[in-house]
Parts: sequence; structure tokens; C-alpha cells
Amino acid sequence: MKFSNIRHIFFDLDHTLWDFDRNSGLAFDSIFAKHKIKVRLEDFLAVYAPINANYWKLYREDKVTKDDLRYGRLRDSFDGMKVNVTDSKIQQLSIDYIDHLPNHNHLLDGTKEILDYLYPQYELHIITNGFKEVQHKKLESSGILKYFKTITTSEDVGVKKPHKLIFEVALGNAKAKVGESIMIGDNFEADIMGAKDFGMKAILYNYYKSEFSPDHHQVMEMKELTRYL
Repeated sequence: MKFSNIRHIFFDLDHTLWDFDRNSGLAFDSIFAKHKIKVRLEDFLAVYAPINANYWKLYREDKVTKDDLRYGRLRDSFDGMKVNVTDSKIQQLSIDYIDHLPNHNHLLDGTKEILDYLYPQYELHIITNGFKEVQHKKLESSGILKYFKTITTSEDVGVKKPHKLIFEVALGNAKAKVGESIMIGDNFEADIMGAKDFGMKAILYNYYKSEFSPDHHQVMEMKELTRYL
């Protein structure tokens, strides 16, 4: 069933269009080699991934700062692996990671194809909680910046998804009406419930292949968006 009367599509970026896990792994591989950190990348990422996800949840809830997130996820990961890394080294790694992250530009499967399909029919936009200094670089270096009319980051607005204000500002930037807008993202709390609480329609990109109620529209692959749009 296709949605009717949609004119504006708002996408999340990380884990929705931009292949965060793959690009993040490549960034860590680069900076670990640079700083001679002797850990197996696969072992580190297995520990880091849930820690990072939890820090992002705390960041959305304003329970940690941006600096807390960037330092803490590395400190906790190395401590969890019982690898001794100094605080000063972790601080440098956290800076280098952000610098290296947008150098890797892999997109999730089907991203370019679905953007090519949607672009002639809709106005496309980004709403992201990611750090402002890297999100624009990711869009540009991965070759998809040209598809998006507006980009709204949580740092621009001062609140993070699922707060209603970020959706209000994003729609204002886009000159979009709620009834003509839809949100697509991977995070159920931030993207889907945030948008729905604001009155928007939403489609979950089920990146983690989790079980969700059939009451919520979802796709497992980007190409499935053609069923709805």
C-alpha cells in the first residue's frame, strides 16, 4: 500500500543510508595502525558496538555530553578488553576517529538506487543526531549530498531525536507540512516514535532485523521502500 499525499521524505543518515558499521571499522583500522594499538579489530568491534550504542542512547537522553560519548565509549571498550591505553592516547584516538570516519564512504545496499528512484518524485531531507562536523562530510564524500534539499542536525537545533523540536525545525527548514511528510530511519525510539509523536508518518528501516509490531511500517532492504512510496 503506497502512502498518498507525501511530498517530503526525511531520512536518518547513519545505519539508514550511510554504512556506519563498515566505515567505522575502517576508521578504527586506520587509527589503530597509526597509533600502534595492538588489538584484533574484530575483537575490539565486538566489545565496542554495544558500548557505543548505549552511549548514543545516553546522549539522546542528555545524560552524557558529546565529549563524554567520544571518550567514554573508547575508555570502556579498552577497559572491557583489559587493554592498557592511557587517557591521553584515548583522547587522541577519539579526535582521530572523527577525522578519519568520513574518509570511508560505503553506503548501505540499495541506497543510491532508492535515492535515484525517489529524487524525481519527492523532496528529500536529512534529520540526524550525528555530530555536525562529520555528517556533512559523510554526505559529500559518499556522493549523496546532491539528493537532499535540507540537512538538520541535532547540534543545529539544540535537541536530539526523538524530541519534537528537531522535527518541527526540520519541517520548517523544508517548508513541509506534517501531513505531507514521512520519516525513514533505523532507530525505533528516535526516528519512528519521535516522528509519530510529532504527527508524521514513519517507516522503520530494520537494519538490525529485529522483531517489531506489524502496526509499524517497516522494510528490511531499501528497495522495499517502493512498496510505500
